[in-house]
Amino acid sequence: MKTKSVFSLMTLLFMVISLGTYAQRSEFSGVWNLDREKTMIPDNQLFLSKITMKLDGDTLHTTRVYENGLGEEYPFDENISLDSNDCNIVIYDMPRTSKAFFAENDSLLNVESKTTFYGGNGDEDLIAKESWRIDPEAGVLTMEFTNTMSGSDFKGTYYYTRSN
Repeated sequence: MKTKSVFSLMTLLFMVISLGTYAQRSEFSGVWNLDREKTMIPDNQLFLSKITMKLDGDTLHTTRVYENGLGEEYPFDENISLDSNDCNIVIYDMPRTSKAFFAENDSLLNVESKTTFYGGNGDEDLIAKESWRIDPEAGVLTMEFTNTMSGSDFKGTYYYTRSN
């Protein structure tokens, strides 16, 4: 009888912990628009103006919309496994390898990618490291990032608000 009680208690505890973890992760799902007032937008560079995220089991489905200074948009869809394994796609004739994983008790979503550009000077890789965090009280999604290209690092923080 004591064994059944301990087993039941352990099962209940596991379920409560699992639901808490799932709830934290599901907060990332939604359509997020760049808060242009809070974010320093770089001149003459593409920037992530909108991202739609959907967590489905162990997969992160995104639609990323990049924008240039003229307001032209460049969207693409990406499905990334959340087990730190590489996922490969091609966007606008450029190969991209990405991986994603949760850290800090599932409150921090890390996305790392490498996109290869083909130009007049040969192949060039853009290495991007993103850390996504939600402030549930303020309803703000924050992305801290480091982009590395041609041996130069560009760091920044973007702020997004949920649109639905």
